[in-house]
Formats: sequence, C-alpha cells, structure tokens
Amino acid sequence: MARPSAAEPGPAVVLVSNGPGELTTWVRPLAERLHASLRLRPRSRSAPASLHLVLVPCPNATGQERAAAEPWGLFERIVPAGRFWSLLLRPQRYGPWPQKGVVVFLGGDQFWTVLLSARLGYRHITYAEWVARWPGWNDRIAAMSDAVRRQLPIRYQPRCRVVGDLMADLSSFARSEEPLPEGQWVALLPGSKPAKLSVGMPFLLDTADRLARLQTGCRFLLPLAPTTSVDELLRFAGASNPIAARYSASVASVEQGESVTELLTGAGTRILLLEQHPAHGPLSQCALALTTVGANTAELGALAVPMIVIVPTQHLEVMQAWDGGLGLLARLPGLRRLIGVLLTLWRLRNNGLMAWPNISAGRAVVPERVGAITPEEIAKEACDWLNAPERLEGQRQDLQALRGEPGAVAALAAEVRGLLPRELNAS
Repeated sequence: MARPSAAEPGPAVVLVSNGPGELTTWVRPLAERLHASLRLRPRSRSAPASLHLVLVPCPNATGQERAAAEPWGLFERIVPAGRFWSLLLRPQRYGPWPQKGVVVFLGGDQFWTVLLSARLGYRHITYAEWVARWPGWNDRIAAMSDAVRRQLPIRYQPRCRVVGDLMADLSSFARSEEPLPEGQWVALLPGSKPAKLSVGMPFLLDTADRLARLQTGCRFLLPLAPTTSVDELLRFAGASNPIAARYSASVASVEQGESVTELLTGAGTRILLLEQHPAHGPLSQCALALTTVGANTAELGALAVPMIVIVPTQHLEVMQAWDGGLGLLARLPGLRRLIGVLLTLWRLRNNGLMAWPNISAGRAVVPERVGAITPEEIAKEACDWLNAPERLEGQRQDLQALRGEPGAVAALAAEVRGLLPRELNAS
C-alpha cells in the first residue's frame, strides 16, 4: 500500500477509465458533479481532498485520452494508460498518494480497478453497465439497471444500488450551452480513427453536397473528436486518401473566423467545424445526424438526436482496421470476396443490429444502412427524414425512452461520497 504523505493528507477520489467515449459521457459528468458537491483539488486549491484520473490499457483507446482530459481542469493528476503498470508497481513514482481514498470504475477492464484499489489500499466502487464481474472485491456497486443487480450472487446484492444510466444525464448538461444559429442543422460524424475517417470523410462530404442541393436551408456541423485535427480531416478528404477519388466532393478551403471555423466544399457547401469537446450542446440541437457505427451512436442516442447510421462495405481494404465484428470479418484471409454473405450472416445472428440504441432496444429504433450504399441514397433518405418532422420526433422520443430518467450522475456521486470519510462530507 502507498504510504501517506504530510503534503497531501486528505483522501483521494480516483476515477478509472479507458476510451474517449467513456471520458466524455461518464467521467466528465461525474467529475463535475463531485466538484460541485465536495471541495476537491485542483479546482479548490486549499481543499482537503483531491480528484485524479487513471487511464487503463484498452484496445479501443486512442492514446490521446490524457490530452483530451487535461484541458477540463478537473484532475490534480492524470496517469496515462501507458504508465498503468508502472503505477501499480511503484505508485510513489507519480507523487504522494493519500492514505485514504476511493477508486471508481468508469470504463475498461474491471479487474484493473480491483488491482489499483488493492495496491493503493483504497475503497472500491464499480459502475456496472451490464455486469459487475468482481462483486467480492467491491465495497459498493452502482448498477445501470435492476438486471445488473439480479445477476449478482444473493450475498452481494445488498451492496448494490441501481443508480440508472449515466448517459441519460447528457441532455441536461447539453441544454446549458449556447444555441446554434437558426437553421435545420445536420451533424456529420465520420468517426475518430484513421480507418473510419478514410471512408467517412469523403462519403459524408459528398452526402452533404447532395443533401444541400435537395434541402434548401439545410446547415451542417462536424464535431472533431479529441484525437483528430482539422489538418487530419483535410488529409482524409483530399488526394492523399485513395478512397476520396471515388467520390465527387472536395475541400475548397477552410475559413477561420474569430470564433468559428468553417470548411467550404468545392460545391460551395459550408460545414461548421466544432473543435470544442465534448460538443454535446450543439449536437443536441441538430435535427438529424449522419454517423458511422460506434460509440458515437450511444452519445447521439443519449442526447436523443435522430440519426441514420451508415456502414459502406465497399471499402473492404480499410474495414480490416475497424473494431468489432466488421473488422474481424474483413480480416479473414481468402474470404474477402464472401464478405457480403458473411456480413449478412453475422448481422442475422445479431438480429441485424449494429447501432447502440438498436442493440439496447433489441429492435431497429434508428435506421442502419449497411452495404454498397452511396451518398446519393443517404442524401435522399436524409431529405425524407428532414421533411417528416413527426417521424423525427417519434425517433427522438424512442431514444429518450431508452435512456430513462436523468439523475444517475448525482446518484453515483452520492455513492462515492458515502465511501469517503464522514468529516469530508460534513464539511
């Protein structure tokens, strides 16, 4: 166990997570709530307690999570995933650790928080979205649903509280942000990793050009993931990306104003680039989103933004680098010509569901377009949705119903506070 230090006598709250999606949808809301309900460093310099972030190894991480979290100013110390094992071996390398504290699991492999809490000698709470894997090692379990609690052995169920879905609180956080200028806004989410951007950027730029011609007054925004940059987007939209040559769209210029950055396509379509992260406020005001499959479908669902999920399977050479079942199928040697058949079988086995809202509901809440789809087809379908406000509202209500009532962040924060010394809560 790490030895206490006179320089840092108060307890520590250590949030443990893995990827960019978990950071923005789970870690940041909880960290903000803990700062609001407790006096914590670094925001309160003289506070008796401190807040820390430890990132853990994960194949779905990007390696840029620390850089994404640092500007928030929420954590006294951030330990990147590459130093996790070093932290376990010698915690004192990363400064003094208080004698008392709480480790909170918020993404990754739950066993890493078991190891970390044991090493630091801290109490341990797991936020369990689907299952709590190590209940015997948890002081408390905060469950997303009662189904999680029922899976626990009876002797561990008393230490579990159903707090709800943390992502249900995203819309309440987003509503506090400034409104977008007037217009019918469509969000473009091409992905955050190179393998997805190489397909998503040229496909969605082409789609935006076509939709702008079909839907007069339609406006576009593209939120940059914390792991990407404007230069990277331009690279994937330009001649250096072989896939871009298969689409008609191009980037004419990037216009930098005092407070906004706009991408102008060769056809004259303007796309507002959002470099703030997370961009939940602007996203929540969009009428529709066009998105690749992945964690962004969960965020859009939590914000109740209607969406069309696109998976253009004609670019198999790039799909080999995708996550999940699609990437596994595309990597099968000697079978790539059968990818259409294999993909169809895989989707049938999984009830044809790939977007997170559909997986959660067990039915098609949002449309998924998988196959050799074209920007022309997606633009026409998007236009049909935008001209059917009752359909958009129906999808929005379905997405809201999936997430349930807000309040999970406050409930989880209360569970964390309950594991801290009483005198800290009293102060």
